[in-house]
Amino acid sequence: MLLTGTARLDKRTKDLAKRLGAGDIAIIDHKDMDRLSAESLLETGVDVVINAAPSISGTYPNLGPLLLVRGGVEIIDAVGQAVFERISEGDRIDVADGNVLLGGELVATGTRLTVDAIEASMEDAKSRLDQQLDAFVRNTMEFVDKERALLTGEVAVPHLRTAVDGRHALVVVRGYDYKADLRTLVPYIREMRPVLIGVDGGADALMEHGFKPDIVVGDMDSVSDEALTSGAELIVHAYTDGRCPGRERLEALGLTGTEWRSPGMSEDLALMLANESGADLIVAVGTHWNLLEQLDKGRKGMASTFLIRLRIGPRLVDAKGVSKLYRASVQPSQLVMLVAAGLTVISVIIVISPAVRTFLALLILRLRTAFGL
Repeated sequence: MLLTGTARLDKRTKDLAKRLGAGDIAIIDHKDMDRLSAESLLETGVDVVINAAPSISGTYPNLGPLLLVRGGVEIIDAVGQAVFERISEGDRIDVADGNVLLGGELVATGTRLTVDAIEASMEDAKSRLDQQLDAFVRNTMEFVDKERALLTGEVAVPHLRTAVDGRHALVVVRGYDYKADLRTLVPYIREMRPVLIGVDGGADALMEHGFKPDIVVGDMDSVSDEALTSGAELIVHAYTDGRCPGRERLEALGLTGTEWRSPGMSEDLALMLANESGADLIVAVGTHWNLLEQLDKGRKGMASTFLIRLRIGPRLVDAKGVSKLYRASVQPSQLVMLVAAGLTVISVIIVISPAVRTFLALLILRLRTAFGL
């Protein structure tokens, strides 16, 4: 089957997804495509994804490729880095089986992934998951020894102008099911009015649901300009070696943020910030916790996540999967009972209120007179 579309290229899948639409062909360089990236591609409506790297290398059973193919997206896999040199943004290209053509000329060849092939690769990866777990645990323990101050020591956090002490804090991260879980928590947000902390793209998720983030924490690489200029406090994650990826982004927008040098992921910093600023309860949406989520994130260990969660303790409520826990629904019998209760209240009012009885009697008399009864 021949498929034709407009080429859109980017080596960062999450950046490319922001400018993809129906009729486009996505060209990416994403080894072991994670679930969240696959979901973002599916939302764009693209029919074809060309990956320069292996979408599933066998390192671990990543779910992204299976989600795409089951969603009707063609994946042409492992075509090689040269595709970024042969094809330019906006080119009209054709895809037939595993071949990529520009102006009728073959420019790249890869493997067309099928559900059966992906599932076989996932099974093979599962058989080696013990090796990944062993390496993951060893890496975690190695860094736990280096980062133990996150659990037992004093941690200096940025001073905030947002009042956090004694309030609830809601930390939103772009993780598994974060949109559905956040949607379920809308009544909680409206009632409790927690401090809203968006971790990079989590700030955009808050805005999509009609809420303005109070604080944005992160590298500032996957958050929109709209969220950054919304008036939220900006806490820029700087690494222990001095690198600060978000600094240049803010300077380009004419914004200033507080740089916070710390190990770990930005979501770890957001949880620590809420805890050390005196939040009474911290509700986390979309955070990464289990092994597969950490591997999807590209992490070889989870020392900071582990230590920070131990430090926060019972004040942390993980809302992951809350949207699947309970879905409110109204049964027909409940509607009948509601109507019956309303009629009962009206009847009681009529019986005990002389004014209402007089009004009804007068109304009935006028109706009889009007109709000659």
